[in-house]
Amino acid sequence: MIDEIQKTLLAQVADLHQVPEGAYNIRANGKMAGRNTTANIDIVSKEDGSGIDIFIKPGTKRESVHIPVVLSEAGLTEMVYNDFHIGEGADVVIIAGCGIHSCGDQSSEHSGLHRFFVGKNARVRYVEKHYGSGEGRGERIMNPQTQITMEENSYMELETTQIKGIDSTDRSTKAELAAGAKLIIRERLLTHGAQKAVSRFEVSLNGVDSSANVISRSVAKESSEQTFISRINGNARCAGHTECDAIIMDQARISAVPELTANDPDAALIHEAAIGKIAGEQIIKLMTLGLTEEEAEAQIVNGFLK
Repeated sequence: MIDEIQKTLLAQVADLHQVPEGAYNIRANGKMAGRNTTANIDIVSKEDGSGIDIFIKPGTKRESVHIPVVLSEAGLTEMVYNDFHIGEGADVVIIAGCGIHSCGDQSSEHSGLHRFFVGKNARVRYVEKHYGSGEGRGERIMNPQTQITMEENSYMELETTQIKGIDSTDRSTKAELAAGAKLIIRERLLTHGAQKAVSRFEVSLNGVDSSANVISRSVAKESSEQTFISRINGNARCAGHTECDAIIMDQARISAVPELTANDPDAALIHEAAIGKIAGEQIIKLMTLGLTEEEAEAQIVNGFLK
């Protein structure tokens, strides 16, 4: 059974207010809390109980998969392995995310390895949100790993959002692209207090006319720390772009480390990185419209992270 705290977490990380349509697998406090499959999407537990395999049939269109995870027990630590097998020509949306509610002194941690095998001409939109709540002193820790293998002319969008309540996170994303494959990564990140966040992206453009766009937008408040590391390897005629755009506030620290490696004369690679504070005139303009300084600041941050 899903309790009220878990229902709130599901609403935050997966926009679920009721049982979703289509395929889903809901994991709560280390156990399966609900599952449904369809004619085109099958979900199978791994034999050792460490995760699931999601099989999406070739040609599947306009279907979705929800695979949220919620933790509401203090002191719970888990590592989950999920594999996604997306068939040739499929077009699907995958909604993931993890929510942790801490009400005690013990830390709770969810770590996961998600592997995507994207077939030829397939299209995938993957959305992952991280959220923490509760007044407990135990840390809320998430360390997600993502590995992506894209076949010829496939397309994938990866959207990750972390905007509240996660004390420590170390995200690692690696991708290998074949000819004509296209990958778009969008990260949104907000840290505050003494939170620490590390984002590591490495994309290898192996096939002719493959392309990647890695974009991070982040805000660091108070004494929080962020590190953004992005590496693009151009191993053929390809196009790669990585961008980090960050707002720094209070006593926060941000480090942006873009890296490009061209192993082919026709590899076109670009990186951009910008870190700065909110302009004073922006706040003044909003204050003339009746907002307090704190409200103006919040409005700017919210607009920046959209």
